[in-house]
Amino acid sequence: QVQLVESGGGLVQGGGSLRLSCAASGRIFSINDMGWYRQAPGKQRELVATTTSAGSTKYADSVKGRFTISRDNAKNTAYLQMNSLKPEDTAVYYCNARVRYDIGYGLSRMNDYWGQGTQVTVSS
Repeated sequence: QVQLVESGGGLVQGGGSLRLSCAASGRIFSINDMGWYRQAPGKQRELVATTTSAGSTKYADSVKGRFTISRDNAKNTAYLQMNSLKPEDTAVYYCNARVRYDIGYGLSRMNDYWGQGTQVTVSS
């Protein structure tokens, strides 16, 4: 199977920066889209940013110009550089990846996977 492990969350003052990482491991053939989502208390999970395997990116309007998503395909890792952080960015951040993985006998299957989440807290 496949696991996604996030790291890099923490507590930061408003205006500060954090960098999140998401490393995928397991019997991976390839990874299509990778993305970051977040969920604040009492709110629904929302898209923050996504990137395709070719490097195309998409951002939520609320983070455009402040956050940058990137990926290292050789390491099966995605990153989220977050600058000019605001208190409203406080949330649990989740990594998502659409992965084609080995099921044996020369066969593969595609599935969406989620990380366990990492807390980002921005103080005012």
